[in-house]
Amino acid sequence: MSMTTTESPIAEALDVEAIRRDFPVLHQEVHGRRLAYLDNAATTQKPVAVLDALRHYYSTDNANIHRGVHTLSQRATEEYERVRGEVRAFMNARYDHEIVYVRGATEAINLVASSYGGMVLKPGDEVVISGMEHHSNIVPWQMVCERTGAHLRVIPITDDGELCVDALADMLSERTKIVALVHVSNSLGTINPVREVVNMAHEAGAKVLIDGAQAVSHMPVDVQATGCDFYAFSGHKALGPTGIGVLYGKAELLDLMPPYQGGGDMIETVTFERATYNKLPAKFEAGTPHIAGAIGLGAALQYLNGVGLDRISAHEENLLRYAVERIAEVPGLRLVGTAREKAAILSFVMDVAHPHDIGTILDLQGVAIRTGHHCTMPLMQRYGLAATARASFALYNSRDDVDALIHGLHIVREVFH
Repeated sequence: MSMTTTESPIAEALDVEAIRRDFPVLHQEVHGRRLAYLDNAATTQKPVAVLDALRHYYSTDNANIHRGVHTLSQRATEEYERVRGEVRAFMNARYDHEIVYVRGATEAINLVASSYGGMVLKPGDEVVISGMEHHSNIVPWQMVCERTGAHLRVIPITDDGELCVDALADMLSERTKIVALVHVSNSLGTINPVREVVNMAHEAGAKVLIDGAQAVSHMPVDVQATGCDFYAFSGHKALGPTGIGVLYGKAELLDLMPPYQGGGDMIETVTFERATYNKLPAKFEAGTPHIAGAIGLGAALQYLNGVGLDRISAHEENLLRYAVERIAEVPGLRLVGTAREKAAILSFVMDVAHPHDIGTILDLQGVAIRTGHHCTMPLMQRYGLAATARASFALYNSRDDVDALIHGLHIVREVFH
């Protein structure tokens, strides 16, 4: 997405008001005002189709999966595995067994760091991440580096919030074993050149994990075209339930990796002397999974496909352009993150008010944003900030939401100026 002023004719075909009717939580007032929900980078709202899928499972098919011979168990198992195939198609993975259900992107990254990282990293090896990573793509690598004696290296970013690709080229060597990179920055909105990074890393012999939590509900994702070795995302940032997520991993790598957790379903045989492990993807899905969450995630991905990721991306790009134009009207406001390729996320600071005060006053105007360090404390330090205010958009947002945001920011200035 770029930040120009021409409106896309594709986005004009998106009937936002019709979409909004599918999201019950948006049909309310907050402090007597129409709700403008602009906290989508933290979590997205859920359409009726997802709520109905959850209700249907708990009302008619509630049973544990895989081990039951009775009808409810068989129906639940069928739905759970059917959705795995839908996730594979959504990401364009090769095989269903390359899709591992997890609790979210955080657990997916921890799984790869612990299992693959713990398997391949040796003293002196290097893991490369970027300066715009979420804590979930920093701390797991710090932990595995501490255990293995490997070193963590960080790709710098520019003042505009773009990845210094030339610096990455200089950092890559035979010591580089893993590159872990966010697809879209949750704090800056920067869309990283993931395919270019993957190609560079592979030439150096490294494997690549992409954190796609902020990407999958906003743009098409094709893991085969990207060429990444691992890709992680969370359901709740893609219109789905909380507590469910996906790790995509190339089958040949997942086959080599040791299990992440032990327990039911990840085993083939168990004695008191030893255990043998199940085949993919069960090897990484120990215990009773979030069955309803997986089914709800399937409904969410169906909804996104029904609207069309290309149309969603164009609509959000237009919203971003409009918001950038309007927010320039607010005196004393500075955007943090102005990359040329940018998703519909606006982080900013104001000269008259702390981000937490901005968020509080906006809430009184019915506008929901996020304030704080956004789980990117090293990034905040890079810009000399403790926190920012962040407005993030989704397919159900409109120019009315942007106008409410700008109106609220003018009130912030009046109150504190």
